[in-house]
Amino acid sequence: MNIANLLARKGPKVVTIRPDQTIRQALALLAEHNIGALVAVDEGGRPVGILSERDIVREAARNEAVFSLLVSSLMTRDVIIGTPQDDVVFAAATMAEKHIRHLPIVDRSRLVGMVSLGDIVKAHRNELQGEVDTLQTQLLEGPA
Repeated sequence: MNIANLLARKGPKVVTIRPDQTIRQALALLAEHNIGALVAVDEGGRPVGILSERDIVREAARNEAVFSLLVSSLMTRDVIIGTPQDDVVFAAATMAEKHIRHLPIVDRSRLVGMVSLGDIVKAHRNELQGEVDTLQTQLLEGPA
């Protein structure tokens, strides 16, 4: 299964934010959409960073003025991205190796989706369940 298949099931919606918005605005979006990360995009909608709830918590632990900071001051600028053609297993390995939980998906410099580790685990679980169901059916039907 590739990322395009996963996005076809999940949907392509990605919640984004501009780097010049505040951390307070970012927190409102995270809470409103019940998500763990936002992709920071430029005027053309191209990813320029990613901001996770962990980034905010780490800064809040040392800076009580975190709410007034700009997203650009906390976001990770070297965004690790995937493509729709990437295999889900490859994406999972990349995420594990890089210690990230969210992978923006980009096609021709355009943000087309976002997958989380949870999305990948769910897709893998569903794939395995399909295989189990097939084997059970074959066993119940007996030899042909």
